[in-house]
Amino acid sequence: MSDAVPHASHSTLRAPFFLVGPTAVGKTAVALALAGRLDAEIVSADSMQVYRGMDIGTAKPSPAERAAVPHHLTDVVEVGERFDVARYVALAHAAIAGIQSRGRTPLVVGGSGLYLRALTEGLSDAPDADPALRAELEAMGRERVLDELRRADPDAAVRIGPHNFRRLVRALEICRLTGRKSSDLRREWSAASGSDDIASLRPLMHGLERDRADLYARCDARVGAMFRAGLVDEVRSLLPRGLADNSTARQALGYKEVIAHLRGEATLEETIALVQTRTRQFAKRQLTWFRHQARVEWTRVAAGEDAKAVAERLATGLQNEERLP
Repeated sequence: MSDAVPHASHSTLRAPFFLVGPTAVGKTAVALALAGRLDAEIVSADSMQVYRGMDIGTAKPSPAERAAVPHHLTDVVEVGERFDVARYVALAHAAIAGIQSRGRTPLVVGGSGLYLRALTEGLSDAPDADPALRAELEAMGRERVLDELRRADPDAAVRIGPHNFRRLVRALEICRLTGRKSSDLRREWSAASGSDDIASLRPLMHGLERDRADLYARCDARVGAMFRAGLVDEVRSLLPRGLADNSTARQALGYKEVIAHLRGEATLEETIALVQTRTRQFAKRQLTWFRHQARVEWTRVAAGEDAKAVAERLATGLQNEERLP
């Protein structure tokens, strides 16, 4: 007899199960264990795992893990190819529909807030990227872009902060192309549901969280393991394939710092320490996003707790929910 969690009898299609959380919290291991309990296939919601060859720095599931459980939305495009949220949403919806048609559960796993929001709430009416304008803005540099955005859309400048250059450029690009604020488009996007209580319409996501000291220690350990596994060599091999020319891929955490190291701008030790710091900062930003922009039921993971035990708790909770009248 299968131990997969039964689903509600009133529907022939299994609803997607969202497993989210910050980087290094342990989503991959829990998802692999949970997939067997839910009879699921995994749909990645990671904006950088779509690129072929960006394996170590994105903590992409190994070939053995992907052989054990079918994965979708990993290794979608070459590292020099542009990829955006609209393309992600189209491919993710197709993957989810295919999984459901096979009578299985789509298990959406990741921490990319923009991708998750677009997948669950739809796309905004923001204009497509303009390559020429994008190149012009990127050449301006961080300080000039941030200064202009503060004048054109101060809300966006505060929301994004000074460190995410790619999003700063995109926000200013929208202002220049439309004459409107990107923050206004965000509000219209949220209001498109026709409800004043957007949070109540968002699908319930299941999030993993840890004690902050434990999470940060895992971030540091993961970064160290990535460098020992050959992250520098991976980045070096991707440069001839177009990594440095892709304004999105080259901004991936770990990759941009290694690119700077290979250019002689920092020692290896400085680079590792910087990536560790930025990974901890990124995890904190992800947690903030999920707590303010999504409807999440959190599961606390204890230090050293086995991923199978966490998956069992999640599956048991879902089973109990579905037995309610």
